[in-house]
Amino acid sequence: MQSIAVIGAGITGITTAYELASRGLPVTVYDRQRYPAMETSFANGGQLSASNAEVWNHPSTIIKGLSWMLKPDAPLSLSLSPSWHKYSWLAEFLAHIPRYRSNTTATARLAVAARQRMRDIASAEGIAFDRDDRGILHFYANQRQMDHARRVSDLLAKGGVERVELDADAVRRMEPRLKGDFIGGFHTPGDATGDIHLFTVGLAEACRRMGVDFAMEHEILSCRHDAQGIAIRAQGPQGVADSTHAAIVICAGIGSRDLAHALGDRINVYPVKGYSITVNLPDEVSRNAAPQLSLLDDAAKIVTSRLGRDRFRVAGTAEFAGENRDIRACRIRPIVEWVNRHFPQVSTRQCVPWAGLRPMTPSMMPRVGPGRREGVFYNTGHGHLGWTLSAATAELVAQSVAAQWKGPFMVSVLRKAA
Repeated sequence: MQSIAVIGAGITGITTAYELASRGLPVTVYDRQRYPAMETSFANGGQLSASNAEVWNHPSTIIKGLSWMLKPDAPLSLSLSPSWHKYSWLAEFLAHIPRYRSNTTATARLAVAARQRMRDIASAEGIAFDRDDRGILHFYANQRQMDHARRVSDLLAKGGVERVELDADAVRRMEPRLKGDFIGGFHTPGDATGDIHLFTVGLAEACRRMGVDFAMEHEILSCRHDAQGIAIRAQGPQGVADSTHAAIVICAGIGSRDLAHALGDRINVYPVKGYSITVNLPDEVSRNAAPQLSLLDDAAKIVTSRLGRDRFRVAGTAEFAGENRDIRACRIRPIVEWVNRHFPQVSTRQCVPWAGLRPMTPSMMPRVGPGRREGVFYNTGHGHLGWTLSAATAELVAQSVAAQWKGPFMVSVLRKAA
C-alpha cells in the first residue's frame, strides 16, 4: 500500500508521523539529515509555553524594531540587504496587525490543547526529556512592561491560559537565584519545559515501533501532484530515487515554501534565526546558582530552561537575514552577558552556542490542514512556537488526512497502486 509522505523529521514532522500512525495509516518520513531533530528542533529555548502565545503583530514591535535596527546586539536584528521575500513578508506582517488580539487568543487556545497532548504522548511512550512541570515565570523591569503584560494576560485567559500576577517580592520568592531590578511578573503554572531534541528522538523511536518508515539523508529534489498520487524524487545515499505516495504532509520548516509552490500552494514562511546557549554546569556552585524555574525576560526577549541537573538552556533574539545559519558572536555575547548579570555565580566557561531558523508566517499562525489539491496537507510555519504547538497541530492535520483517506482521490490512487 502506498504510504503518506511526511516531509521533515523535526518536532512537527515526527509528531505528525506519530498521529498518523496512531490512526493506523502507513507513513514514510523524509529528511535530509542523518538523524531526526537536527535543525530547528535541536537546541531551542525548551519552553512549552502557552504563556508566550502572544503574536508579534503589535505596533510596539515595530517601534522597538526600528529603534534596534542599527544595534548588532539588539533582541531583533533586521538585515538591510535587498530581498523581495523579506520585504514582502514584512509588508504582510504589518497587514496582520488588526488581527493581533484574535490571533493571540487563538494561539493560546491551541497551545493549551498541545501541552496536554504532549504530556499524554510522553506518558504513553515513556519518553524521558528532562521535563519540568513547575511552570514559567515572566518578569518585568518597569510599569509600562507590566501594564502590557496585564493586557496580554487578558487575551491569553480567553484562550484558557491561567496566569498569576506577582509583585517583585513574590517573583524573588519563586526564583530566589534571580538577580536584578524588576517590579513584578506573572507565573503560568500549567506551562512546562523540556529538551525538544530528546523528546523528538524518543518519539521517532516510538514511530519506528509503530511501523513508520524513515528515509533519512534524503534531499527532496522535486514533488508533484498527479493522477497517480504524489510523485517524489529524492537524492539519497544510494543515488536519486523516485517514489509515489497516496498523500503528502509538508512539515519541512523553512523548506516548506518551495515545496508548497511545487504543489500549487503559497506558504509564505520566512527563516527567522534564533540563538541559544547551553550552559554546562560542571560544579556544585553553578548547579546551585542556576535557576530551577523556567524564566522569560520580556525586555531582553530571552527565555531559559533548566534541563536536568547539569544543563541550563538560554535562548533568544530574532534575526531576519535570510537562509543563513552562521552563529554570530555579536548575537551570542548578549545571551552570555545576560546569564552573567542575572546569575553571577553560574560559570559560563562551558557554553555551547547554537542557531536555528524558525519558519514564520506573517500572521505568526501556523499553516495546518489541506492544500488546494487532494492528498496535499501542511503542518508548518509555527515560528518560535513549534515545540509549544506541535502536538495539537499534528493531531489536527492527522484528523484532516484521515478524513480524506477514504475519499475519491486517495481511493483511486491506492487502487492503481494495488
